[in-house]
Amino acid sequence: MNILQELSDNLEQGNTKKVAELTQQAINANLDIKKILDDGLISGMTKVGIKFKAHEIFLPDVLLAAKAMYAGMDLLKPHMIKKGIPTIGKVVIGTVQGDLHDIGKNLVAIMLKGAGFEVIDLGNDVSPERFISTAEKENADIIGMSALLTTTMPVMKKVIDLAKEMQVYGKKKFIVGGAPLSTEYAKEIGADAYCFDGMSAVEAAKRFVRI
Repeated sequence: MNILQELSDNLEQGNTKKVAELTQQAINANLDIKKILDDGLISGMTKVGIKFKAHEIFLPDVLLAAKAMYAGMDLLKPHMIKKGIPTIGKVVIGTVQGDLHDIGKNLVAIMLKGAGFEVIDLGNDVSPERFISTAEKENADIIGMSALLTTTMPVMKKVIDLAKEMQVYGKKKFIVGGAPLSTEYAKEIGADAYCFDGMSAVEAAKRFVRI
């Protein structure tokens, strides 16, 4: 088995120690950094996402795999910066103002990072102004908003209305997610996509940055 296949498999199994060892071995062997990222770490995390979507694995398995992925990424990052390897896109993500739920949002952030996106996670209880100002400052491609309460769903519309007011709407894509939401609601408020889980968010984000 080649080292990148082994790296991908160990990440899928959530073996942090082995992922760190194999990533370092791949770096020492002068393998192409982007190849280590794509065929090792991203490949493993993609398999995790597919299995999670199919209910073959569960949240604790995803979190273990994410921990392993971060161990590999920490070793790769300095080399990626040195070689100027870009991420495939930049996403600002957060749970909207008035809502403190963040498990779903955290999972989406993990899956996006695992797919090769740079993710700026604003946490929960995020105001419309903070979503827009951060996305502008960071030159993000996508704004991802989460809500678990029906009472906080209208904040998503406020974010999009503010984006229109500030002439940001159309320049960035808006993804929304959360249990009470639907495709219809996303269309109604002017969002570009409703994503029901981490993998659908990754698929939409890739579509928006034309991967």
